[in-house]
Amino acid sequence: MLSDFEAAELISFLTPEARPDVKGHTTSYILGLSGNRDGCRFLRTKPDIITALFALTSDPSIAIAKDCYFTLINLSADETLHQVLLTDIKVLQVMMKKVLDPEFVFSDQICSILSNLTRHLKTCKIMFEVLQEDVGVAKLVEIFCAESFNKKAKFHHLGPLLSNLTQLPEARSFMMDKDRCVIQRLFSYTQYQASVVRRGGVVGTLRNCCFDHAHHEWLLSDDVDILPFLMLPLAGPEELTEKENEGLPVDLQYLPEDKKREEDPDIRKMLLETLLLLTATKAGREILEKKSVYPIMREFHKWETDVHVTAACEKLVEVLIGDEPEPGMENLLEVDIPEEVEEKLTKADAREQEELEKEQERMKQEEEEEKKKRSDTEGSEKEQEAGLIR
Repeated sequence: MLSDFEAAELISFLTPEARPDVKGHTTSYILGLSGNRDGCRFLRTKPDIITALFALTSDPSIAIAKDCYFTLINLSADETLHQVLLTDIKVLQVMMKKVLDPEFVFSDQICSILSNLTRHLKTCKIMFEVLQEDVGVAKLVEIFCAESFNKKAKFHHLGPLLSNLTQLPEARSFMMDKDRCVIQRLFSYTQYQASVVRRGGVVGTLRNCCFDHAHHEWLLSDDVDILPFLMLPLAGPEELTEKENEGLPVDLQYLPEDKKREEDPDIRKMLLETLLLLTATKAGREILEKKSVYPIMREFHKWETDVHVTAACEKLVEVLIGDEPEPGMENLLEVDIPEEVEEKLTKADAREQEELEKEQERMKQEEEEEKKKRSDTEGSEKEQEAGLIR
């Protein structure tokens, strides 16, 4: 790694007055340095270098500014650097103003940085406070949904940013303010095929919002109608009985033969977790039963191959077809679990996770063995063909 003398010399190459070619070589070198943990940790001890890089995000050279932004993306992915970026360099206020500029070239890179900075609760709170002072969550959602806001940016990473922000109760309350119509604007993106990042961010946001059980009936009501947007990505082309189809929301009835399910297993798992959260209250369970969620889950379970997603599906099905809890325990999110029972459940979850990982490893080995057999068979057939030709 660089000595203190070499680091000081490096800073002298990062001034606005430095020759463009020297600045370019230096920012390119630092970008490479930031690509690994050791490099990030070294830069954490040199805040002057990071400050100089941040200043050069406004450099007239697009290539230099680009290097600086991608370096900041790498640095913001390291939690130990969050304090430096937020408190010492104060990147938030400047970056938020730039995101609001419909002509700004590096808005997508800024969204990635902001998404990284909000992964952890402490920095997420700081971000939310700054956001509410200057921009507001509503404006972020507006930009996210207005695909023509900035023709030079796609804003897909605003999805994970919104998901991170909704870790906070105050952000969730804002998203589900009945007078603002904010959360409803996100629903259509659960099937947005152009970006798995956007899709995943939206589903993560909806899942976080469903932790607030007081809003479940409103979310499931005809006025909001969240359910079809959660179920449709999990539904396939399988034929259901006429009775089952009639019980489904209209958008899920008689789906075409070419209907495809969500391809990303992490998103499928989040969708199932969201549905499970909606079963926490008696009203939610009754609505999901009335809307024929079970037949969709039954067919999904037959189709699913990922062990972790299958486990999440089975938990949901257990609630859907299980008996109602005893009086006083109808709200599953408010049930007080005795400490010794909680300990047993934690151990059971750990065992289940271990078994799932073993099952996943077994399936992986079987798949590799099958590939090897196919490869050996193909090789043998080619040899036989070659012998016949001779």
